[in-house]
Amino acid sequence: MSPGRGRLALPVLVAVSLLVVAVAVVSGPRLLNPFVMDVETCRMLLAIRLPRIAVALLMGGALGASGAVLQGVIRNPLADPYVLGISSGASLSAALGMLLPFDGMPLQVPVLAFAGALATGALVGMLGSGRGGVLPERLLLAGVGVGFFLSAVLMLVLALCRDDGLRRAFLWMSGDLAAADWGRIPAGAAIVLAGLVLALARGEALNALALGDDIAHGLGFDPARERWWLFAAAALMTAASVSLGGPVGFIGLVVPHLVRRTVGSAASLLLPLSALAGGALLCSADTMGRCAAAPEEVPAGVVAALIGSPYFLYRLFRDRGR
Repeated sequence: MSPGRGRLALPVLVAVSLLVVAVAVVSGPRLLNPFVMDVETCRMLLAIRLPRIAVALLMGGALGASGAVLQGVIRNPLADPYVLGISSGASLSAALGMLLPFDGMPLQVPVLAFAGALATGALVGMLGSGRGGVLPERLLLAGVGVGFFLSAVLMLVLALCRDDGLRRAFLWMSGDLAAADWGRIPAGAAIVLAGLVLALARGEALNALALGDDIAHGLGFDPARERWWLFAAAALMTAASVSLGGPVGFIGLVVPHLVRRTVGSAASLLLPLSALAGGALLCSADTMGRCAAAPEEVPAGVVAALIGSPYFLYRLFRDRGR
């Protein structure tokens, strides 16, 4: 990858993201004319569409960047926040918040989802540790095992539930952004930014880890300690994403692949560009979900999976000989 190509990718991706946001602002069950702003249009724009767009950008950015981090840490192209079980813990705690009679707790579901994601990330990190610290293979296997267990518990809870909250829980687990509001955004944005800054601060270590532990050690990095820091950054971003709007798959898996093929694996470019591309992709998916079956909506997580899974299978088929 030439340096010029990497420098060109950032302004191009920023321009594409701005175009995606502009289309999302005017598109929906009711088309908005930005040049005719009556009271009803302003109310819809400020109370519904803009917070939804902001949440989609934050969630997609967090998932794209955390997927890039985890793929480098584990040195496995299949690693993403959901393979590591973090979303399962967040989904379980969020569903319990919807189904059980907890009253008087502000932002109940996002807070519980964030706590569940962090607790699951901590558990996976501990189970993935050995004598040499966090080990890539153990971390991946621990995430898969914990994720399957928590998903089974969640299915059991939903199967036994007869409450009206069941539909809300189902929509949450589908990555539905219809409940997005301004109240969730400041805390979510701060946590996503903190995770991204931490990952960028350890960017040189991430580059070294992607080459192997021996090379990283030879370059002066402690692989076990660096993996803890980077895993913590990815867990923070994933937890914030799920607390904002529920679990969304394939963003953290597909976006880093696309960006890496364009600009290479240098963390200083890969992480911010993965965040930009992830936000643009999820915002596009949410816009398509709002428009495809209007006045009904298709959850953004469903649209993202319908977009991401064919691409992933295409790449698998194309690279089958490697």
